[in-house]
Amino acid sequence: MHYILIALTIAMALFQKYRRNAGWTDAFLMSILFCLVGISGLWAFTGHFFVADKVAQGIGWPTGSPFQQEIAFTNLGIGILGILCLWLRNGFWTATVIMSSTFLLGASYVHIKDMIEKGNMNPLNSGLILYIDIFIPLFAIALLITKHYVDKKSTKIK
Repeated sequence: MHYILIALTIAMALFQKYRRNAGWTDAFLMSILFCLVGISGLWAFTGHFFVADKVAQGIGWPTGSPFQQEIAFTNLGIGILGILCLWLRNGFWTATVIMSSTFLLGASYVHIKDMIEKGNMNPLNSGLILYIDIFIPLFAIALLITKHYVDKKSTKIK
């Protein structure tokens, strides 16, 4: 699923750039927020809510924990924020980047700690998802900073 979302993000950014004449920063930031935060958050909700025990096993954690449902609803909220970024801009994008980045980088910390302390190398704990949980927030933060820097700079030139 992650490879599909990454491909969709790139395709959406290229569409925004060349069909809607958006700047590169806006095109990629909006695409990341919609696909890799929004759709991914909704996908994570379905996993943690509807097949919680299977997801827990894939992470290498005990099954049957009510925390799975809490994580499910956290992912649902983040997913909704990401989807709404398609229509809402400016400060909403900033708030969405802050919330999703805090959650994903925090989750990365927990997974890395589990790898170090317990040797948990299960695929959903140490695999591609871990790298995505680190890379996406860092990239979104960098794009957001670039967007604000470019916006301020272009305002001063006018």
